[in-house]
Amino acid sequence: MDMALPIVNATATVLARVSAAFNAPLARAVVFGVHIDGHLVVEGLLIAVIVFQLTRKSYKPPKKPLTEKEIDELCDDWKPEPLCPPIKEGARIDTPMLESAAGPHTIVDGKEVVNFASANYLGLIGNEKIIDSCVGSLEKYGVGSCGPRGFYGTIDVHLDCEAKIAKFLGTPDSILYSYGISTIFSVIPAFCKKGDIIVADEGVHWAVQNGLHLSRSTVVYFKHNDMASLASTLEKLTRGNKRAEKIRRYIVVESIYQNSGQIAPLDEIVRLKEKYRFRVILEESHSFGVLGKSGRGLAEHYGVPIEKIDIITAGMGNALATDGGFCTGSVRVVDHQRLSSSGYVFSASLPPYLASAAVSAVNYLEENPSVLSNLRSNIALLHKELSDTPGLEISSHVLSPIVFLKLKKSTGSPTTDLDLLETIAERVLKEDSVFIVTSKKSNLDRCKLPIGIRLFVSVGHTESDISALSKSLKGVSASVLSDYF
Repeated sequence: MDMALPIVNATATVLARVSAAFNAPLARAVVFGVHIDGHLVVEGLLIAVIVFQLTRKSYKPPKKPLTEKEIDELCDDWKPEPLCPPIKEGARIDTPMLESAAGPHTIVDGKEVVNFASANYLGLIGNEKIIDSCVGSLEKYGVGSCGPRGFYGTIDVHLDCEAKIAKFLGTPDSILYSYGISTIFSVIPAFCKKGDIIVADEGVHWAVQNGLHLSRSTVVYFKHNDMASLASTLEKLTRGNKRAEKIRRYIVVESIYQNSGQIAPLDEIVRLKEKYRFRVILEESHSFGVLGKSGRGLAEHYGVPIEKIDIITAGMGNALATDGGFCTGSVRVVDHQRLSSSGYVFSASLPPYLASAAVSAVNYLEENPSVLSNLRSNIALLHKELSDTPGLEISSHVLSPIVFLKLKKSTGSPTTDLDLLETIAERVLKEDSVFIVTSKKSNLDRCKLPIGIRLFVSVGHTESDISALSKSLKGVSASVLSDYF
């Protein structure tokens, strides 16, 4: 104990001297009679350095100005970034040009062809009653509305069309959009915000993808039309995640996928939605007026109560043969969009004659339910005719009006696959006057599904039209794909 005491005293003395050495000069600093502590001096110096760094110029101009020759040399060396990516060699950018209405038979580049490239499912292009309704609307209202819906662009025929669609589908209310493709990518950001969770099918088309991007939500994709993958994704997102219980959660799917022709299993989606407490946004552009006993879409097809689907959107440029789009659902869902959906708030309203055409088209569907049976007969016949097409196979659903053909065996290169399919489409048009298209995608499209030939079946197609397509497609594909199967 006696030996430890001197050591303790010595240590204390050393610490006291060190502390005095650091603090004494600053502690004794007196400015205008005010004692300045050491830490205040250090902090003042740091503030001065920060102010200096913030106010100094990041670029020091040269001491001597550049000569005219130096300026010219810099300008000659500068290469601006291109406004768009260069067109690849061999890319097909010249598309066939239609010179008449896009009915089952049309004129392409001066030649009459059988048209399987237009989504005229109910054959309403050229329908006399619809044309008469458009003419009457043009005479009464003129062509355009010259204003958004909220700024003197609402016309009585818009309200009639919204009421007609809501009554037809059995929903409380609906809202019209001026442009079909803008409907879904305006609706999604109107409801889905940053921090929300969206679970989407990996096969959704570009308009849906754009809506997902604009929403800034957290987007998770599940395997195309795979309910096991959807269930697994929902389970991973919600299991033990207390934060997920407090934020908005959505499932986004298409009823008939434009990129595959597959039909979404709505009954299973609704079951998973209710189990994991998600909301469903359903895009019905290719099923409205097509699926179900009376053409009311996917909910009628599966017998699912319409109120179980939170938000339904559809473009009117397919079965209804007009333009624009609509969203339907509860009154609360619709009213929210009238102030929060960019495509509705900032776009001039749908031209009145197009709204009149939509009302007439729905009336036609109600008065002629047999048209759906005729359409399904044509789809079934085309499936039968194309079942043994060399090198190609049907991947679409048997009730889908989009009959999707893909290569039985891919070359391993999407570019080569597309080139083969484009060659088939070009030869079918040139040699046999049958107009078909491929499912080529833009550089912005993130869908990873296989490309193929997309055939749009219409009730206006005859057995001879389908036979002509089948015969031509079998012959040309056998010739083009002979080295690949």
